[in-house]
Amino acid sequence: MGDGHLTANVIQVRVAHLGLDRTTNTPVVILQEQEGERVLPIWIGPAEASAIAMELAGVKFARPLTHDLLKQVILGLGADLRKVIITQVKDNTYYAELHIYRGDAVIQVDARPSDSIAVALRLKAPIFTTENLLALTSVETGEPGAETGPTPLGPDELKSYLQNLDPEDFGKFTP
Repeated sequence: MGDGHLTANVIQVRVAHLGLDRTTNTPVVILQEQEGERVLPIWIGPAEASAIAMELAGVKFARPLTHDLLKQVILGLGADLRKVIITQVKDNTYYAELHIYRGDAVIQVDARPSDSIAVALRLKAPIFTTENLLALTSVETGEPGAETGPTPLGPDELKSYLQNLDPEDFGKFTP
């Protein structure tokens, strides 16, 4: 398959906000292009939403959680997470890559976008996506009378959503 899909223009995005899709009660991370209005919504699991929310809110734990652990492993190996790229979507599944640099070596690691974003936030690494993915999702937004998409959650709302999650809910998300 090679690197063909990365020849498309990559565009830097940032985490604009975390939302909740009220129809499915599923968390959605909204990535917005740095230099524009287009957004890329990615539906994620509650555990990853929690990891992203905690980093955005600056919540620290006494012991490292999974994404903190990955950060420490990368740093401990003397490496540097230079960027994360949300590369493509296939059958409603988004794909991402971590680009880790160590000396002269570049290690590309296949990862879920939700995990990639959680780690990128912890290591202050830039997040990119392709022109194709932004074009794909922007078509669906902004039409008069159209559903505006996920409702953004304030920090308190997000906190209570995460606290009220039933462990049974975790079974509904396909990894």
